[in-house]
Amino acid sequence: MLQWILLGLVVLLVLYVMTVYNNLVRFRQRVRNAWSQIDVQLRRRYDLIPNLVNTVKGYMTHERETLEAITQARSRAMAAGGSLAEQAQAENALSGALRTLFAVAENYPQLKADGNFRQLQDELSNTESKIAFARQFYNDTVQRYNTYTEMFPSNLIARAMGFTPVDYFNLEGEPEARGPINVNFQ
Repeated sequence: MLQWILLGLVVLLVLYVMTVYNNLVRFRQRVRNAWSQIDVQLRRRYDLIPNLVNTVKGYMTHERETLEAITQARSRAMAAGGSLAEQAQAENALSGALRTLFAVAENYPQLKADGNFRQLQDELSNTESKIAFARQFYNDTVQRYNTYTEMFPSNLIARAMGFTPVDYFNLEGEPEARGPINVNFQ
């Protein structure tokens, strides 16, 4: 009789460990999916930037520094593949360079009236909103995963199975870097 009770407890323990492990795998996959959603939007932004720079080049003959800064910031952001902190820093630099471009564009009325520039500006604004939403979704997903990996007793299983907390994708730096890029030229 005692054997059956012990066997039943072992079976329940194994089922519990399997359930926690499967939940951890599901949460980890959700985090990966959430990151891929950010990555899709960042790549969209990377693709828009050369078109924007080429449109602006014809009008801004005296603003080469600004255009070069954007090109360099885009290259650094695309190459940032290390930690989330490095990616966030590179994205902050790119956002700052874009803000500078749009501030300088205010001095060129013909550029502001150009249809291609306005279309690219709208697409970039929409992309920035999508990046912000994807970043929020990612951080919410990370929060759920990290909570599960830190709660007792699932934290014991998570640690034993190699599940570690994941970093949030946070913006650092100036408070204005925390908002979307303003590209409104009315």
